[in-house]
Amino acid sequence: MALPTLTHPTGASTPREANLLTHRTQPRIAVIGGSLTGCTAALLLLHAGFDQIAVYEAAPHSAPRGGGLIGLEHPALDILDRLGIGQNEIVAYTSETVWQVTVRARQPIHTAQQVYPGRNTTWTLLHHALTSRLPDALLHTGRRFTRLDVRHGQPTLTFADGSHEPADLVVFADGRSSVGRRLFDPHRRLRYAGYTAHRGQTTAENTTLRDFLRLEPPRCQYNVAPIPGGLDWTFYLPCSPTAYAHHFGAPPERRVFALPQHVGPAARTHVDEHAARLLPAPHAATVHATTERMAVPVMDIDAPTRMAWPVGHGWAVLLGDALAPVRPHTARGANNGIEQAAGLSAALTHHHRHRADLSAALHAWQRRHLPGAISAVQQGPVLAAHLGLSNP
Repeated sequence: MALPTLTHPTGASTPREANLLTHRTQPRIAVIGGSLTGCTAALLLLHAGFDQIAVYEAAPHSAPRGGGLIGLEHPALDILDRLGIGQNEIVAYTSETVWQVTVRARQPIHTAQQVYPGRNTTWTLLHHALTSRLPDALLHTGRRFTRLDVRHGQPTLTFADGSHEPADLVVFADGRSSVGRRLFDPHRRLRYAGYTAHRGQTTAENTTLRDFLRLEPPRCQYNVAPIPGGLDWTFYLPCSPTAYAHHFGAPPERRVFALPQHVGPAARTHVDEHAARLLPAPHAATVHATTERMAVPVMDIDAPTRMAWPVGHGWAVLLGDALAPVRPHTARGANNGIEQAAGLSAALTHHHRHRADLSAALHAWQRRHLPGAISAVQQGPVLAAHLGLSNP
């Protein structure tokens, strides 16, 4: 990939740069990534009056897509509410209660009740709510971005099929393995944290569980919560890089998501044996009964120092996991992405509608949201150390 010559986003702007998005009626905005953050950003920009937006998602439309439990705090829920996505559409269980249970010898020895400042949804529910509101012509699936060049001062995207698209602003919301991060912040690379989040969903129509339950045996954590039609569980277990590659067919830095087809008998046996040894019998049975499973290696990354880069006479920005993947214990991944997308929409609106200097507007957006991204990156290892899940 060709990396354009970049300058610092907070440096002095030429008049042409400062008026990037006002030299035509509407800016051309390309969103790379059609998961939660990318679709949220596109909807926010549509609601703000921008109409030249394209979302490019590498996965084809026919690819099976789905995901597990996601905690959304009240600020993120409010942003979605303003997009017309009410909690009644994405929240099946309104409980804010978190039961934290210390487990020893497969028996609970201490239980504490906490309150989560938000609600739980699932990736599947939220993604459907977002994409169902996007105009059909806006979301382009099966378009894998491969290269960003500057042609006659214009940022230009190249895709795997050889096609090209110009843009004034490129919004990278392409997740943990972000191409945008590799282009603009190549020294910040993912590092395996030494443990894996094994995930599963099982049908349990008659479950009485209505709250979020967190079990903490020694050196692991098991979370389970109700979702429509069953239960969603996550079991965090230590796992060496060699063991991860054996279980899922590739090292964690290469296989940052182990999909069901990657989870073979060895991985299943590994999880079932730990559940039988560490979890109370009913939860071990839940794990054992789950047929379709996934796994996510927990990764670390150096904290970001910036979120926006000038590209010719245009700009590129990183959002959500593309900017800074966080350990799932922080419950900040989706929240950061949604809140950053809302702030970006506000900055672009003030530039386009009120002729605010774009460099200054993006700098203000960065100054507002960068500390939260840094804090979430730093908080993950602290929470993991409390659980005994630090790197060996």
